Amino acid sequence: MDITRFRKLPVIGILRGIEKNALGPLVEAIMSSGLETLEITMNTKGAASLIKEAAKLSRGRLTIGAGTVLDMASLRTALDSGAEFIVMPVVVEEVVAHCVKHKIAVFPGALTAQEVYRAWKTGATMVKVFPAGVFGPAYFRELKAPLDEVELLACGGVTAENMKDYFANGASAVAFGASVFKKEWLAKGDYASIAAGIRKFTVNCQP
Repeated sequence: MDITRFRKLPVIGILRGIEKNALGPLVEAIMSSGLETLEITMNTKGAASLIKEAAKLSRGRLTIGAGTVLDMASLRTALDSGAEFIVMPVVVEEVVAHCVKHKIAVFPGALTAQEVYRAWKTGATMVKVFPAGVFGPAYFRELKAPLDEVELLACGGVTAENMKDYFANGASAVAFGASVFKKEWLAKGDYASIAAGIRKFTVNCQP
């Protein structure tokens, strides 16, 4: 993962529980919307093949990573599938250590100040504050006051409408998932609405 490139558009789209037949149209919708970074969670059926296929379909235009990586087995599967970055909802120290050693971008999850500090000290690229929406953007300001060196990724409850508030309060990046990749839109094949939803993030992203 090219972190310098990511900082220019620090937004991650998260795909979870999608069907393989939807991947092609989804990747096209994602690219047409201007999004550059996509996470596919490892608790999605066939995640490994989805990561491989998404990378192939995007032809280098998307950076594809793996989410919900909770052990070394899923890490190895993700990396063997071509994942370029790793995300998790908690801190799994051996996973983070492997990523740091091999210079793979890694975003472990945390919520409290103690957890955020611990995650950062393991060598995190950024610490994923999850679920961010429970406390909202103001919580990021409170975390950054004593932990100003820590880079934070807001995930869970982030919308195109409140995204700027997260950035204004200290988030370095944001992530979104089901709020845009809606089950009803996927079921209907309404990829135009999905692209429009993503575009609200990419057009208005000003960290």
